[in-house]
Amino acid sequence: MPHNITIYEKPTCTKCREMDKLLRASGVSFEKVNYYLEPLTKKKLGELLGKLKMKPRDLLRTSEPVYRELGLSKGEFTDEEIISLMIKHPDLIQRPIVERGNRAVLGRPTENVKTLL
Repeated sequence: MPHNITIYEKPTCTKCREMDKLLRASGVSFEKVNYYLEPLTKKKLGELLGKLKMKPRDLLRTSEPVYRELGLSKGEFTDEEIISLMIKHPDLIQRPIVERGNRAVLGRPTENVKTLL
C-alpha cells in the first residue's frame, strides 16, 4: 500500500502510545495528528467516519464526564449534532484513529491496525 499512515491521537493516551510503538516496530512511516492541538474539521471527521464505516454515535467515548454532562446517552441527537459536539469536545472521540488511503480503523484494540499494514 503506497498511502501514508496517519494517526489521530491524544499523545497522553495509553492506546495511542501503544499504537506508536506497534507502528515503529513494524518499520512503517507514519504521521501523527494531535487533534487537541490541530482540531478535526467537520469535513475531516465525516471523512474518517466514512472510512471507519461507523456512525458518529459509535465513535463516542461513553466513559467521559462530558458525555454524561451533555446527556449524550439519550438518543435525542442527530448525527450532525454529535459530530459538532465531538469537534467542540475532542474527549468524546474514540482514539486512536488510524487512516491509510481510503480506509481507517479504530486502534482499540491496537491489533486492528494490522489490516492497514
